[in-house]
Amino acid sequence: MEMREIEIFLTLAEELHFGRAAARLHLTQARVSQVIARQERQIGGLLFDRSNRRQVRLTPLGRQLCADLRPVHTHLRDSLERARLAARGRTARLRVGMMPFNVPDLHHYWEGFRSRHPEWELQIRRAPYVEPFERLRDGDMDVFVTWLPVDEPDLTTGPVLFHDPRVLAVAADHELAGRPQISVEALGDFGHAMPPAMPDFWEDGYLSFYTPRGKEIERIESATNADELIHLVITGEIVHPFPSHVTRYWSMSHVQFVPIPEMGTIPYGLVWRRDTENELIRALARTVRDIGALHF
Repeated sequence: MEMREIEIFLTLAEELHFGRAAARLHLTQARVSQVIARQERQIGGLLFDRSNRRQVRLTPLGRQLCADLRPVHTHLRDSLERARLAARGRTARLRVGMMPFNVPDLHHYWEGFRSRHPEWELQIRRAPYVEPFERLRDGDMDVFVTWLPVDEPDLTTGPVLFHDPRVLAVAADHELAGRPQISVEALGDFGHAMPPAMPDFWEDGYLSFYTPRGKEIERIESATNADELIHLVITGEIVHPFPSHVTRYWSMSHVQFVPIPEMGTIPYGLVWRRDTENELIRALARTVRDIGALHF
């Protein structure tokens, strides 16, 4: 297999969904299917069970190949990356995955880190909606910027970058549009959407499962990316609470954002794997602490 074909196989093994794997790889679904089919012909056996139309599963042969290929791929990828960094005069790279949208607001943190450590490269990327902690655990990112609390035994929570009030996104013709504010209790009257496979404590930290009076805040859809989520809002199928910073980066006439004062602010901070903590991660945490948290 070539390097790209290994990446395609391993990505599908993680996503277990051809559409999500294709989107993550920036390929067509047909291209992913072609590569996997060719791999199966070359090996002489099925790598994925496709009997479920919504989600595929690794076969025993696929699980064995995945276990064998993952460390090889990681070693090759890391070796190539070290060579690329050396060619640019850098000694190491720190990869930060962002769950919030407010990259410009956080720019001074990244610039502060770069000015203190010009020998290191800092890479900022959007983190995936689906199983972001697993991407952190798999080594696809070194630090994760997300809402708190995060209570996972293998993860460490670092300093807070900002606190953000909450707003409810609704369609422009929704019955809630135009209101000066909305109560948390009213959230139980409408359907919502959240990404799949979130830890309960983490999802509840973002959007409680029940209103203060005990009414369920129902999740009627599952969204795997921001575009899908806002589309469901626009069509009126759901309403969705966001941190207020999205109002500065999503300016759409067909969506309105209604304040939810009772929800208070939500903190976003640094999270990383306890067993991979290194000087780069500690240096970023020091930079954030020295600059201090933002309040929007």
